Amino acid sequence: MNVPGAVQRVRLHTLGCRLNEAELEAWARAFLAHGCELVEDAQAPADLIVINTCAVTAEAVRKSRQLVRRARRVQPAARVIVSGCWATLDPTAAAAAADLVILNQDKDQLVEIARAALNLTGDSRSAVTALDLSVPLFARGRQRAFIKIQDGCRYQCTFCITTRARGAERSRPPSEIVREVSQFERAGVQEVVLTGVQLGGYRADDGTDLAGLLERLLRDTAIARIRLGSLEPWDLPERLWALFSDQRLMPHLHLPLQSGSDAVLKRMARRCKRAEYLQLVERARQAIPNLNLTTDIIVGFPGETDADWQHTLELAIRVGFGDIHAFGYSPRPGTLAAGLSEPVDSRTRQRRLAELDAVAQASRQAVMRAQIGQTAPVLHERVPTLPAATALRSGYTPNYLPVQVRSAMPMCEGQVVRVRLMDLDPAAEVLVGEVVP
Repeated sequence: MNVPGAVQRVRLHTLGCRLNEAELEAWARAFLAHGCELVEDAQAPADLIVINTCAVTAEAVRKSRQLVRRARRVQPAARVIVSGCWATLDPTAAAAAADLVILNQDKDQLVEIARAALNLTGDSRSAVTALDLSVPLFARGRQRAFIKIQDGCRYQCTFCITTRARGAERSRPPSEIVREVSQFERAGVQEVVLTGVQLGGYRADDGTDLAGLLERLLRDTAIARIRLGSLEPWDLPERLWALFSDQRLMPHLHLPLQSGSDAVLKRMARRCKRAEYLQLVERARQAIPNLNLTTDIIVGFPGETDADWQHTLELAIRVGFGDIHAFGYSPRPGTLAAGLSEPVDSRTRQRRLAELDAVAQASRQAVMRAQIGQTAPVLHERVPTLPAATALRSGYTPNYLPVQVRSAMPMCEGQVVRVRLMDLDPAAEVLVGEVVP
């Protein structure tokens, strides 16, 4: 309930991609700057609930609807704002479940729109300055900051609904991104992740491309670790690879494959063929020591034959991915693929998913086992609740492999510690290490 003069308690939820997460972090900072209070506990009272939805798959849409319904049920007195891709693609359904719908094209102004439309109040005396970027990040138990550098995509992969939901490509000015990264660094953040719909398509009005942006960040900021979000395997500047000689640029790349069959890739309207993908992998591994490659694969795309599927499995085994995000194909209304013939039946799709999961598990463990005996700087991300002598502290290596650190030494969240990787816990699929004194 909105009581005049009372500080508004705001809870934020997001589904889907890292870009959604970056947007949520920006909203958190803006709400705090206006004197609102962030509420993390899902059961704690909230005056306003903001949900950033996803529509990349039918399952993501189902989860988005479910999250909105749950918010209504658990907090009936709270007002609900829905934004994101599902809200943009189906605003009528979103409006039926929410007090306010904010489409993707307006979401950068979400807090200002919400304050005006819902008469939100805050306490200026408790307002957190917008420069103190770490407050909402650390309050949500996060140690790495997601920074949105671009939005939208010019390409039309036949399965992708994101192009419709996100619109045309647009990139933020490099000076603005440099300033934000520097502010995070001064606020105590050790690692930033650059996100967007089509990172390789980053091109600012002054002509700066992705490599140029990274050059500026490495030259003009002191942030300890820079990561790249998902990169489509095309439009990558050739001089990108030399930049990884700077150890502040983390040796992990997520390069969506989607299929290992040229026939399927053609039906998907992907701009990278099988051989070109393998050449890109070879080029990246030559340039980046200890590189960890991860990917996305769509299983059961219309017309995918057994031979097509074997091509995908063979390529996955050949590359040796550190992780595979596997998705069973689901038709998205409004996409070209939704009208394609020769659908793959559910039983075949599930069988192929199981086969890919077995390959992914073996590949993931092989990548992690290869790290045993090495020493790596690990960003400590969770405060242990167990006694210090037995606590397992969690974090990630530079090449984005999960580590549990056994140590009685006091460590703070956000601290980067050198860890000797001693073993692999195959059940938890996590490396186990000890702090190097």
